[in-house]
Amino acid sequence: MRIGITGATGMIGQAVSALALDSGHEVIGYSRRASTQGPLVTRSLVSTSTSPLPETPLDALVHLAGESLFGLWTPSKRERIWKSRVDLTKRIVEQLRHWQPANRPKVLLCASGIGFYGDRGDDLLEEKSAPGTGYLAELCVQWEAAAMEAQALGTRVVVLRTGVVLGQNGGAFPLMKRAFTWGGGGRFGSGRQWMSWIHEQDQAGLILWALENEAVAGPLNLCSPNPVTNADFTRQLAASLHRPALLHVPAFALRLLMPGMGQEMLLSSQRAFPRAAVDLGYSFAHASLPDALSNLIHG
Repeated sequence: MRIGITGATGMIGQAVSALALDSGHEVIGYSRRASTQGPLVTRSLVSTSTSPLPETPLDALVHLAGESLFGLWTPSKRERIWKSRVDLTKRIVEQLRHWQPANRPKVLLCASGIGFYGDRGDDLLEEKSAPGTGYLAELCVQWEAAAMEAQALGTRVVVLRTGVVLGQNGGAFPLMKRAFTWGGGGRFGSGRQWMSWIHEQDQAGLILWALENEAVAGPLNLCSPNPVTNADFTRQLAASLHRPALLHVPAFALRLLMPGMGQEMLLSSQRAFPRAAVDLGYSFAHASLPDALSNLIHG
C-alpha cells in the first residue's frame, strides 16, 4: 500500500511509519517542513494552511496531525487545539473531494481520543458507549464527525480513540519515568480514576492492522484490554523502577496549576476496553502493564 501520514514526525507517526516500511509499504509523510521527515518515509510532501494535503495517489491516509494537548489550556491554546483537529480535518476531507477519484485513499484513519467518553467513573467503555461531556468530549465528537464525512466519497473511515500511549521517545512516559526515578512520582488526586493505556508498539500495530483489515470501520479504541487505576499505575511504575512513589498531587492543586488539562486529562476516569480489536482478532504484543513497563524500561 501507499500510505499517507499527517503528523509523521510525531511519536506515533514515526512508529507507524517505521512499522509500515518494515512491512513493505510505501509511506508519504505530510509535514510543514518536509526536510524534517528523515529516513522514516519513502517521500515527503509539504503541507500548508491552504493546502494541508497535496494530491498524490494514495491507498490509505492516516491523519495524526494536531496541536499538543500538553500545556496550559488558555483560550488561545484551546482555539489552537480545536482548529488543528476539527477544522483541519474538515479541510482535509474537503480537499479529498477535489482529488481525482483514482488518487483518493480507500481508507482514512483519523486520530481521536478516549476523551470522547468524558469522565465516566468505573463504567466499562466500549466503542458503542455514548459520548461524555466536557471540552475534550465535545472536541472528539466534532473531530470524528468531520472525519466521517469522507464516507460520502466511498472511503472506509476509522476513528482512533487513543488512550495514554507509553513510548520511549515521546509523550508522557519519559517525563513520568524521570520523575519516578528521582523519587518524585505519585498518584494524582484520589488515584481511583481509570487510566486506559497502550504500548507504542501496539498503537502502531493496531493502526497498521486497521489499515489492512477491511472489516474495521467506525470507532476503534486504541488501548490495552487491561486498564488500571492511576494508583495502580503509580505502584507498578514505581516497582518497575525500584523507587518509592511518595508524592501525592492533590486534585485541587492540579485544577489550580493546570486548569482544563488537569481536570480532563489527569483526573478524569475512562475505563476503556478495545472491544472491536478483540472481537476482530487483534493480538496485543503488550497487553499487561507489568509487561509493557518491563519492555520500556529494560528492553
